[in-house]
Amino acid sequence: MSNTRPLGDTGMDITPLGFGTWVFGGSGWEYSWGATDDADSIAAIRHAVHAGINWIDTAAAYGVGHAEEVVGRALADIPEAERPYLFTKTGLIWEEGDDRSGPPRRIMRPDVVRKEIEDSLRRLRTDHIDLYLVHWPDTGAAFVYGAEGEANDQATPLEEYWQVMADLKKEGKVRAIGLSNHDAAQLAVAESIAHVDAIQPPFSAINRSAAADIAWAHENGTGVIVYSPLQSGLLTGTFTEERLRNLPDEDWRGSHPDFTTGLSAKLALVEAMRPIAARHDVTVAEVALAWVTAWPGITGAIVGARNATQIDGWLGARDLTLTTDDLAAIETAITTTGAGTGPARA
Repeated sequence: MSNTRPLGDTGMDITPLGFGTWVFGGSGWEYSWGATDDADSIAAIRHAVHAGINWIDTAAAYGVGHAEEVVGRALADIPEAERPYLFTKTGLIWEEGDDRSGPPRRIMRPDVVRKEIEDSLRRLRTDHIDLYLVHWPDTGAAFVYGAEGEANDQATPLEEYWQVMADLKKEGKVRAIGLSNHDAAQLAVAESIAHVDAIQPPFSAINRSAAADIAWAHENGTGVIVYSPLQSGLLTGTFTEERLRNLPDEDWRGSHPDFTTGLSAKLALVEAMRPIAARHDVTVAEVALAWVTAWPGITGAIVGARNATQIDGWLGARDLTLTTDDLAAIETAITTTGAGTGPARA
């Protein structure tokens, strides 16, 4: 397939944009994006695949398995040779007796991981996962999105859970293994046990804090797929303070610091991207995505959508090359607005 990049040394060549399915978890769980229509979700997945996107990212935690089920249904009728790579994650768990409307816990016990992989295989209707990732470092504690949190005495050591991931790869249940939301020091520990095939940190023009982790991956032959490249909607060019006020009560963004802290600076950065979008006759979202995929060491970026129409609003980013002047203008805007955290350039 044209316009692909090697995902580290996994042997998989992936498109610079992949399709994310967090939103397809639907309502009724912590960190929901609100109600969704499964028919729209399935149509969106198929539209993305038919448009040439060759990997789908999901997780067992999204809707307590519901997003994986939707992905499995969407791909069931697509011939195997035309199916995208499937990437999913483990480690955010509601165990028996847990309140499913509350947050999951960060658990990577070997028995839990082995149950999770079997459940994911069943829901995705496949016999192997192309990339299996640890969602967050195990702390044994309740998950708070965007917060590291303190580990308790129930936490499984990284060395132990990474060995289980390596064993799953040896057994053929997964093709490649990776770590999401782990820092460079943790990545180095894991690498000493088994090669880290890929990492999945958050990264956008607003949240640039994973730059050191991306550099580590670049130096170690590890693929990098980043999530939230549009900062959960902030960088689409359509988000406003009024929209924030009108988000449904069950949309996690309404009370999260990403949206309630420094919003004016973040929206000012968006405004600085509009002239660049106009020059290229593309959307602001496409400029923001092209900026991310131009960052050295990044293989691809996960982008979500509620429906097929939303996909068409960012799909052009895969063919957009920002000029040196464009990149300099965005760097200046990041610096002058003070939006977000992390270096303005690699």
